[in-house]
Amino acid sequence: MDLTFALFAVLGFLAVVLAMEGLYNLWASSRSDEARRIRSRLAALSGEVRTAEVNLERTKDRNRMPWLQAMLAGTVPGRWLGGLVSASGLRVSAAELLLLSAGAGVVGFLAAWISGRAPLACAALGLAAAALPWWRMNVARRKRFARFEQQFPEALDMLSRAMRAGHAFPTAVKMCGDEMAEPMGRDFRMLSDEMNYGVPASEALQNLAQRVPLPDVGYFVVAVMIQRESGGNLAEVLDNISSMLRQRMKLMGEVRTLSAEGRMSAVILTALPFAVALLVGMVNPGFMSVLWTDPLGTRMVNVALFMMALGILWMRSVIRIRV
Repeated sequence: MDLTFALFAVLGFLAVVLAMEGLYNLWASSRSDEARRIRSRLAALSGEVRTAEVNLERTKDRNRMPWLQAMLAGTVPGRWLGGLVSASGLRVSAAELLLLSAGAGVVGFLAAWISGRAPLACAALGLAAAALPWWRMNVARRKRFARFEQQFPEALDMLSRAMRAGHAFPTAVKMCGDEMAEPMGRDFRMLSDEMNYGVPASEALQNLAQRVPLPDVGYFVVAVMIQRESGGNLAEVLDNISSMLRQRMKLMGEVRTLSAEGRMSAVILTALPFAVALLVGMVNPGFMSVLWTDPLGTRMVNVALFMMALGILWMRSVIRIRV
């Protein structure tokens, strides 16, 4: 290969990477969550933001279907579903999630029916489409909880420092809610608002534990409630909890490193049959067409997919280690 061409390719690649990095930094400097938070803080300190009148009546966010939401709130499954949706941080209600799931299921079923699929295949495609909104909510919930776990030790340190500086616990919570990024800031602001608007501290802390059902938050809530009843140095207790959480996160990182080989093996074993089928289908289409034209081939594919699903679940249970 010509040296000039290779040098030109390397320089072009570096130019593209640096251009993308510059565009991202330009966007992050004005549009990211951190930039918006800093602008709001500077505007508040400079007095450019007028404080809005506070309504002491605490109301929940309005949704587009209050009647269906009220029906769901009156049932135990509806309240459980509302807690899941609230924990995901998505801007939808439980009623909207149900309607989205039902609509996606109907669209998937009709699309399969119009294409001439068998009734069982239509039902399977409809169920798969109906499960998409739930899958999206579950992914958002896991990401939010993972981010919350990463931020929680820092939040405990901030609470401890504020209390050592002489601030009361509600004031320290408000400072944490104002300074921390999302999702930590949102939940601590809700905790501060509930305590300031007359909700008992124990009930407000229990609401926090319900919104974020993580063991780390449970430790924090129990420690604060015990300290408020029996007394003690809450700042030192929070420091101990923060140190324990950091040690646990360090151990979890080591476990993920040690289990990386197993996770990569699971990904390769899952993708290998599909990659081989695609390659063989491109080289010899007639050889692979027997799997979906012959009834025996269709049954073989169904059995293989079922066994692959069992294998995926088994590998997931083996490499998923709780700390």
